[in-house]
Amino acid sequence: PVSEPLPFTDVSETAWYYDDVRYAYENGLMTGTAETAFSPSDETDRAMIVTILWRLEGSPESDRTGFDDVAAGAYYADAVAWASGNGIVEGYEDGNFRPSNVITREELATIIYRYAAFKEYDMTASADLSSFTDADQISSYALSALRWANAEGLVNGVGGNLIDPKGSAQRSQVAAIFSRFCQNIAEL
Repeated sequence: PVSEPLPFTDVSETAWYYDDVRYAYENGLMTGTAETAFSPSDETDRAMIVTILWRLEGSPESDRTGFDDVAAGAYYADAVAWASGNGIVEGYEDGNFRPSNVITREELATIIYRYAAFKEYDMTASADLSSFTDADQISSYALSALRWANAEGLVNGVGGNLIDPKGSAQRSQVAAIFSRFCQNIAEL
């Protein structure tokens, strides 16, 4: 069967992330930023990542109360409550979630790592990251998660022998990471 073309005019069929965006869109994990735009180079925030995982989990309800900075009617409120209630995300020291904070690559790896643990997936893979020239910039809380995510092929380098742990995760990268996660680890 021939797939319908993506509705996004900013996702070229020749882009490295085309198949990943298609997977994320067709499986209901990610939507566009507008009817005909995916915005592949835009940064991704904490609320978006948690919402993707929540959709992957089937949009479950949660009786957990949210954070002070997560409004009850926000599109991501149920997702944040569910993820927090299951130990997938934590707030900051001040008790806030900071949903609009741009997510870094190491934060993304950590959240997916915690989700994989929640799902009881195999967590034994661990890569040696010392070949990346910026490996010393990885936060201690994210080291095991990035080792696992790299070993599983989820989070790769960004070129120039960098893993870029503090760099922001673009929407195209997020689509690729979730596409790989779903197909190779969750086997969906």
